[in-house]
Formats: sequence, C-alpha cells, structure tokens
Amino acid sequence: MSTELVHQDATRLAELIRTKEVSPVEVVQAHLDRISAADPQINAIVTIAPDALRAARAAEAAVMAGEKLGPLHGVPFTAKDSIDSAGVATQFASPIFKGRVPDTDATTMVRMKAAGGILLAKTNHPEFSFWIETDNLLSGRTRNPWNLDRTPGGSSGGESAAVAAGMSPIGLATDVAISVRGPAALTGVVGFKATHGRIPMTGIWPRVPRRFWHVGPIARSVRDVALAYSLLAGPDGADGHSTSPLTLDAGVASRPGRPIRVGWLVEPGFRLIDSDVAATVQAAAEALKGLGVIVEPVRIPVLEQINALELLWKLQVMETKPAFKKVTAGHEDKIFKHVQGVYDTPDTSIEDFVIAEQQIDFMRDGFAQYFQKYDALLCPVTPVPDHGHDAAEFEINGQKVSSLHVMDATAPFSVTGLPGLSMRFGTSRDGLPIGIQLVAPWLAESTSLHLAALLESVSPVRNLHPSLAAMGIKG
Repeated sequence: MSTELVHQDATRLAELIRTKEVSPVEVVQAHLDRISAADPQINAIVTIAPDALRAARAAEAAVMAGEKLGPLHGVPFTAKDSIDSAGVATQFASPIFKGRVPDTDATTMVRMKAAGGILLAKTNHPEFSFWIETDNLLSGRTRNPWNLDRTPGGSSGGESAAVAAGMSPIGLATDVAISVRGPAALTGVVGFKATHGRIPMTGIWPRVPRRFWHVGPIARSVRDVALAYSLLAGPDGADGHSTSPLTLDAGVASRPGRPIRVGWLVEPGFRLIDSDVAATVQAAAEALKGLGVIVEPVRIPVLEQINALELLWKLQVMETKPAFKKVTAGHEDKIFKHVQGVYDTPDTSIEDFVIAEQQIDFMRDGFAQYFQKYDALLCPVTPVPDHGHDAAEFEINGQKVSSLHVMDATAPFSVTGLPGLSMRFGTSRDGLPIGIQLVAPWLAESTSLHLAALLESVSPVRNLHPSLAAMGIKG
C-alpha cells in the first residue's frame, strides 16, 4: 500500500483521505519512508519538516470528527528551499544562510496549508536559485531519478526530482527563465508557470529582476497543477505585480464551444533542437489534431529576430549582482561558482540595458500578434532530453552549443510573462523523459490546462515512474 500511495497524484490522495480509505498519517509516513529509501541516492531533500507527522495526526482527527476539509486535506507537499516556511529552515542553498529559520510563511505556503496541505520537506536548488543545474556548497548535487548520472535541471531540480521519485506528490517551485518547466521536463512530471504576477512571490527570495520571477506548482498530473493554480493564484495585497483576480481568465474557460487553434513550432525560433525532442513535439501536435483541435505548423518572426536569453542575461547581471553582493559581503569564501560567475561578468551598459528592455517589449508585441490568430503555441521545453552533470556544452544534430542553450525555448515566455506548461509526452533513445511546452496568451491559463489535459488523456507515457533500481535501491 505504501508503494501505491507514493505513486498517486495529490488529487487522488485527497480523495482517499476524504473517504477514509487511508489516513493522512499513512500518506505522510509513506512519503517519509520513500524519502528515507530514495533520497540518499537522489539528494533532492534539504530539510524534513519536523512537525509533518503531528500535522498529519491533526488532519486525521479532523477527518474522523467530520470537519469541513480543504481540497488538499492531509496531503503532503514539498517546497523549494527559496520559499519561506515558518519554523522550518529556508536557506537559499547557501552556507551563508545555513540554519536560517523564517518566522512567517510565504504567501504560497500559506495558501497550500489553508487548503489542508501538510508541508513535508524543503527541496534542493542551486545557490540563490541561479543556475540550470541543482548543485551548491550547502547541500550538494541533486540527481535525476531516471538516471543518476543525469541532472534534474535547475533551478527547481530538487523539487522536480522529489515529485518524480515519489517522495512528494506535489510541490512549489520558482522560475525566472526555465526553472519550473525545464526540471519538470527533464524528470517527466508536470510544471506550470502561470502569467507573471498571477501567483504572488511574497516570501520568496531572490526577487530580482522582479518582473520576470514566477512561482508555480510541480506535480505528477495536469489536474494537480490545475488544482494548485486555483489555490495559489490571486492578489495577496503585498506583491505589487500580483493584481489580477483568479476569476479573470481569457482562455477557453471563458468561451466554451469555440474551436481551439494551436500552432506548433520547433525550428526555426529556438535554435538547434534534438531530433527526439522535435519528434515528440510533432507527435503531440498530431495527437491534438486527432482530438479535434485545429493544429498547424507556424513561424513566429520575433523568435527568429530576438534572443530572449541574451536579453535576460544582460538584465539579470545588472540587477542580481548588487542584490547578491549585498547578502554575500564578508562571506566571499562561501560563494559557489555560478554566483561567482555573475560577479565575474562585466556590467551591462545602461544603453544595452535600455535596448534589452525595449526588445522585450517588441517581443511581447510579436506574441500579441501571434495570439490574434492562435489560442496556444506547442513547442519544446528543452532542446535535449537530458544531459550529464555540469555539462558545458551539448552536441545537437552534429553541432556543439553552449549548455545555456537549454533555456532558449523557455526564456522567451519568462521575459514576456506568458503562461507556460511543461509535461512529458515522449521518451528518448536513452529511455529519458521528453517534455513538450504549451504556451497560452496572458491570463489564459485555462487554455494551457485544457490542452494539457487533452494530451495527458492520450499520452504514450502516462503514469510512468522511475524504477527503484535506477536509483540504486534494491527491492
């Protein structure tokens, strides 16, 4: 039963608890046991919440007393260690913040708990959430449960690995260029980045550059990320970028009965894409077409004219460098190489900074024009299915590119604030997950979620889990 529980999604676990088929204590203990078995090989978990079992016993008492239950009542969840959790260490993956225990919860933490969720653990990420792989001086490297020699990505690699390995059914992650969608793709789970500002970032660090940071759920099913989105979205009165009420939705939910038109794109626009990844995107396009969606190949000129990742890097250097230097002053010996790389990068000139901001606005205009005709875009998440640890470059279709290219299909939707969903729809020749990305117009989250649910219903890889043997676990 314990093995079955750790492979259920959060929605099903909540149902089992609500109907008294299992108790919250059983569910939490099953996931704690899974952490004990799997995490020594994966290293996704940074801190176990010390009161998780106590909270589970209280949740069980509420069920037995017939109290009103929230949609996640008794269900454990995890959260990236950049998200404040009252009474539980939040250390930003840095020795400088070792032992830091916040007094208050981040808004997202408050909302998950208000829905009945039980914080189980905090998960690993690169120092200050600033790299494409999960490794740091405080808690070390996280491994991909599908293949321990591969990375789960970054910066939310610990969260995605925990969910993929059955250590958590659902969790909270953050994204500034790739960090929810990329790790979800590399580990074969679902990650959702809503429109910028839809979910408040209050209680999450870093916040620079604020206009690009997102927070969103990672889970094993589309219905779980949809549920989490419904619980997490909406203004909190503290985050000035979070102003749109959840009831405002410009997607398919607001116009039932109208045909959905989707464009799909691999190249050109995202530079080089591995043939397995390209084939998976095309397979998803054919699947949507078979489900009655109008699907056709497209080109988006603005993606061919502007490199969003280059713009983001120019802006990040100018904005993150002062913020990072402020908190690391006097602790230079405790800085990991990727943050040091930010310090070593020459400052962006004010002229280039302004040009970058203007080009991002031009990119937004280009997407606004695209979405006049199409309801969504189907495209890759990452250019390769997965890669080894600390890779400096990839070889794609016989050509070598920098490993930073891993962000070229996600950064455009971060800098423009568009909602993007990542889900598995294929498998590489090496047996690794391949994800596809669904991007919808601003405030049209229901479109991404609807299309993802359609694809999930016909997915050739639905309900696949990494084996214990792949994690080096016997039995």
